Amino acid sequence: MKWQAKEIDVYLQAKEYVDTAIIPLIPISWGDDIKSTVQMGEFITFISDELERQFKGRVFQFPPYTYLKSEKPEERLLKMNELHEHLKSNGFYHIIYLTSDVDWKQIEAELNDTLLWVPSIPLEHLDEKYRMETLSNQIKQMIPILTNKWQNNERESN
Repeated sequence: MKWQAKEIDVYLQAKEYVDTAIIPLIPISWGDDIKSTVQMGEFITFISDELERQFKGRVFQFPPYTYLKSEKPEERLLKMNELHEHLKSNGFYHIIYLTSDVDWKQIEAELNDTLLWVPSIPLEHLDEKYRMETLSNQIKQMIPILTNKWQNNERESN
């Protein structure tokens, strides 16, 4: 399910089954690295959309969390911990952050949730067939991570 009014109605009817939040982390920078920054955001948006499509009914895709690339890691961590508390108190047991920004790896151990870092692949010059193939290969690597997370949680609650 996505951050759309029509999908919220579906979520409200089935929220006991939707226990995972997917949050794309999208950097903003208008400096010399603008092209690579935009490519990161574009790539993670495609990955997020595909994960949501594959796991519809189990995950909720939140709007991207955007931040300035120049923002200090401690500031990011503080905001993520606030978001974590809010989502956990509202029924999301699993929170997955998706990013292509390697800077998040510096604070990954301090996050209360799962960070999936995926190196960005420029998609602009790929035709549709190869773009989908590339995205599909990335998603295939993430599926076991998510399913293991869910299975481990089920074992702990039994």
